[in-house]
Amino acid sequence: MNLEQSFRERVKKIKAYIYVLQVIGWDSNTEAPRNSFKRRGEVLSEISKELFMLQASPEAVKSVNEMYDKIDTFDDHLQREVKKAKKTVDKIVNIPQAEYIEYQKLINDSQIIWEDAKKNNDYDSFKENLRKIFAFNKKFALYYDANANPYDTLLDDYEEGMSQKEYDIFFNTLKSDLVPFVKEVLKADKKDYSKFLNDKFDVKKQELFCDYLTDVLNFNRNSGLMKKSVHPFTWNTSPDDVRFTTKYLENYVLSSIYAAIHELGHATYEQQISTEFDDTLLNGGTSMGIHESQSRFYENIIGRSHEFWEAHLPKFKELFPEQTKNMTVDDMFYAVNQVEASMIRIEADELTYPLHIMLRYDIERMMINGEITVDELPKIWIDKMEEYLGIRPANDSEGVLQDVHWSGGMIGYFPTYALGTAYSAQIYNTMKKELDVERLIKENKISKINEWLKDKLHKYGSSKTPKELLLMITNEDFNPKYYVEYLKEKYTRLYLSK
Repeated sequence: MNLEQSFRERVKKIKAYIYVLQVIGWDSNTEAPRNSFKRRGEVLSEISKELFMLQASPEAVKSVNEMYDKIDTFDDHLQREVKKAKKTVDKIVNIPQAEYIEYQKLINDSQIIWEDAKKNNDYDSFKENLRKIFAFNKKFALYYDANANPYDTLLDDYEEGMSQKEYDIFFNTLKSDLVPFVKEVLKADKKDYSKFLNDKFDVKKQELFCDYLTDVLNFNRNSGLMKKSVHPFTWNTSPDDVRFTTKYLENYVLSSIYAAIHELGHATYEQQISTEFDDTLLNGGTSMGIHESQSRFYENIIGRSHEFWEAHLPKFKELFPEQTKNMTVDDMFYAVNQVEASMIRIEADELTYPLHIMLRYDIERMMINGEITVDELPKIWIDKMEEYLGIRPANDSEGVLQDVHWSGGMIGYFPTYALGTAYSAQIYNTMKKELDVERLIKENKISKINEWLKDKLHKYGSSKTPKELLLMITNEDFNPKYYVEYLKEKYTRLYLSK
């Protein structure tokens, strides 16, 4: 067996183990019984041990290094794979096996501890796990590169090529160009839709509407499914198996609708990646930021548009005739674009959303850089909510405990939410030059939009870097001005032009 064949065989095995871990993860987050977590933690330890050896054994490291030495002799796709494999090996090779296994078990156990802590408003029951998660992430980053800032290493894990320096420039742009505008909109006179938004909407009927939305966005039901979870997420192993969840609140119907559309954006991306990458390291979206550009595009640019509700308000009214008997398309458009300072990130409006991300970015950076401790997190969270949004959470469940990400070890993920949303505006600016986007939404021809995104972005999987993709699609590097301009134009029209 030659060097390349050996590499291919090892990658295939690695992906098989990852598949098993992903199935267990899906089950853990959707319907696994509580008492199963102890046993599954033990099983995860064994599988993680085998996966670790596949990626970090002397034989595996030797193979990857030999491939890397000959990288110039390979085609573009294999070069990209080898670079990704080399990066993974370099990250994992210096991690002691016992620490790797301990960390995998910690993440498994932390899921249910976080759920209980959030439910019971009991930060103290979770903070020791959180301390360990941050400590492990920092330690692992320093194992990879002792000379680099560990948070830069973690940020690069989720968005290749991004560091604190680049994120600081981006967030400072938002702070200078967008925050004053947000404050102006928050002070503007607005029609109050809270009675409608907080009315009671039968959860079973919400499920029917979200099921309807899967067809609206052309989700392939033969290659995926939808369920509910505490925190909405998308899961995938290949374009033929893409699953997502949403969250139902009886007194806030928009939660399920926009969580479903958001996750359908992620799911559409995954379903449209070329299957040629299935047994390679190039399957899946290229980065969290690019992935988020797709979910936020579907959620905000499509789902919060006037044209979307022109097409789909009739179905909504059919399911909820009492709550919507006097509702017009204009009313629905304003209701779903209501701007207010809110506590919960996933229920935040489009305009104030990036402020929630800035808060999390600040906290992660301070934690990894050793400027604060887990004991200080709840108060710092509350103080920053007041600084950025003028409100203070009443408890930790709507504050520091509200997100699932840290319990899953995803340190460095949050900034990609704002970055991806900015990407979506830049991609939309290009799309508008080639498609009549608003007409397609109004005529319920979103399949045409899906096709454009598949051809320009989705089909490539992670065979290209985020920066390469954005340049290829828009003919320029990342530029946050499109995001600021999009938000200012839309919300000036909604609230400041009367």
